[in-house]
Amino acid sequence: MTQVDEGPESPGTPGVLTFGTPTVGEVLAERYELQEHINDDAFGRQVWRGVDVILRRPVAVVMRYPGGEAAVEMLDAAVAASRVVHPHLVDVYDAIDETTRAYVVREWVDGGSLREYVAEAPLDPDRATTVASAIASAVAAIHATGMAHGNIHAGTVLIGSDGRVVLSDARADESATPDADVRAVGAVLYCSLTGHWPHAEAGASSLPDAVRDDAGTLAPLRQVRGGIPGHLSDLATDLLDPTVAPPSADVLAADLSRLEGEQEEAFFSVGSPLDFDQPNYPATAIAEPRRSVRKLIVGVAVLLVLSLAGLLLTVKALSGPRAGATSTTPSAGGVSTTGAVPNLKPIPIAANQVRVVDPPNGDRRELAGAAKTVDNDPSTAWASNHYKGRPDFGGIKPGMGILINLGSPKQIASVQVIASQGATIELRTGTSDPGADSGAAGDKQIYESFTLVGQPKEAGATRTVFNGPQEPVQYLLVWISKLPPQPDSGGYQVQIQDIQIVAS
Repeated sequence: MTQVDEGPESPGTPGVLTFGTPTVGEVLAERYELQEHINDDAFGRQVWRGVDVILRRPVAVVMRYPGGEAAVEMLDAAVAASRVVHPHLVDVYDAIDETTRAYVVREWVDGGSLREYVAEAPLDPDRATTVASAIASAVAAIHATGMAHGNIHAGTVLIGSDGRVVLSDARADESATPDADVRAVGAVLYCSLTGHWPHAEAGASSLPDAVRDDAGTLAPLRQVRGGIPGHLSDLATDLLDPTVAPPSADVLAADLSRLEGEQEEAFFSVGSPLDFDQPNYPATAIAEPRRSVRKLIVGVAVLLVLSLAGLLLTVKALSGPRAGATSTTPSAGGVSTTGAVPNLKPIPIAANQVRVVDPPNGDRRELAGAAKTVDNDPSTAWASNHYKGRPDFGGIKPGMGILINLGSPKQIASVQVIASQGATIELRTGTSDPGADSGAAGDKQIYESFTLVGQPKEAGATRTVFNGPQEPVQYLLVWISKLPPQPDSGGYQVQIQDIQIVAS
């Protein structure tokens, strides 16, 4: 079970010293016995399963080296969280600074993180609503004390084997805000329903990024996955829309609680409506729970209020025009159409389907790392060498690119690229890969023979989105013709962090 996971602002390299590693059987503060090292989180903290030898209860111990000033933020957040008692918050038992190390002792949750569940299969709408409702109510309790959580994501949402949903590991640093917490609840809802995490809106994650349209904005959930109720799709989309002011956490919690409807079964018990402890869940489909006539009547009434009266507080707070509200999406040829929309979905790309294209005159030392562009992790990247004098690769060659072999011709809706801001990017397509066996000469043939799709674009601060070609294609080339300047080195270099192919 993952007790601590990566966060929205996790550093690429943890700034934590790891000398003095504890051992199994060691007793901390004369009462917390370490039993198993579970994992290290993205901040370099060690996560242990232990037992309180005085109260004989299991605990999770989150430990970092060193303590002292370096651990103040972690300890302050733990102390603040310990003052909030709520059924959907992990209980914090202790926070200790030993100068050379510091650790937080909290409740052990026997189960798994939301990230682990959705990595296998998304949740159905009922379970996703229950998860979001639980987290929203926990966030409302935190905000009522005047603090923010600051670390809500699919790794800190824990689902116990008894059906309990809890939020863990508040950060509560200066960057934490109530509005960011509320938007993160929308990200949890989006993630629960799709298995994707909206990186641009809620921070980086090892889960694949949300599906986006040709403008780089989130595709409505109903386009990503069939069977999602319209009110849930709209709610998650609005919460993640930066142009729409989010409601307060208590208003959101009240609205999600209404959407849950009546619970005929006990919430915190084995066999609860979540059924997370069933064998093979969530890979095996679970039948929907039988609803009473009364529940159906209440459900219809809620939907009528949502759709006709507009009186629910959250929907009212989130109302207003936004991009994509008219269900306008790109067609296969990149032309917007209104009305029926295709079911957009990302195409998974394996490491052996991608390589670097480097025409002649290069030193062929930049061919490694292409797989980092398709690993759904924006914190990793392929990088070119530094070039001096000119942004066009020093005038040595026309450019470099990432070639993707889709395996067979596919109809592409969009190609979305995260690259160094200021780089000039082109999208090209072709029918073969002659450079795979013939080196630089074949790479030159690829550059000269592949067809340009649309116009070159300058990479921005977020994703650069290209409409797909009109015809199905097997080979795509993300081509860089101009490098952005690097003030620190006085030269020019590009990094490509992520490429996502969306099929229609």
